[in-house]
Amino acid sequence: MTNNLQNLLNKIKKSDHATDSGSHMHSLMQHIVIDGKGTHGDNELVQQILSHPNLDKFFTPASRTEVPIAGYINGKFISRRIDRMVIDHDKKTIDILDYKTDIDKSAMVDTYVAQIGEYKTLVRDIYPQYNIRGYILWTHDFSLQEI
Repeated sequence: MTNNLQNLLNKIKKSDHATDSGSHMHSLMQHIVIDGKGTHGDNELVQQILSHPNLDKFFTPASRTEVPIAGYINGKFISRRIDRMVIDHDKKTIDILDYKTDIDKSAMVDTYVAQIGEYKTLVRDIYPQYNIRGYILWTHDFSLQEI
């Protein structure tokens, strides 16, 4: 019994650490702005972003951060917050980015794919004529995965 309780406490501690780590990373990421006139935010993260193609567009002054969105999907009310979003009205495209701090990309991938799908559905309801793409930024290796 004691061993089972210790295992449960260890899992809770590990989960709390992961949540705290993810929240800290989100906080750092939402303050990054990459602009030719000046860059703001954590310098190490800025360098990581700049070293990966196609990431910097999510961190320009034109990008939106922590975008609240809500609506109905299959009769169920959904309220979410998109980490980063870029709208290009000329090209009629919207790119959505969600940060994930997981090291094991496969552990929660089905949940994350569903989450990005909800974002895309809710955004499509607002911008029906736009091409909407969703991405996950895996912050442990700064890889970008299109969903």
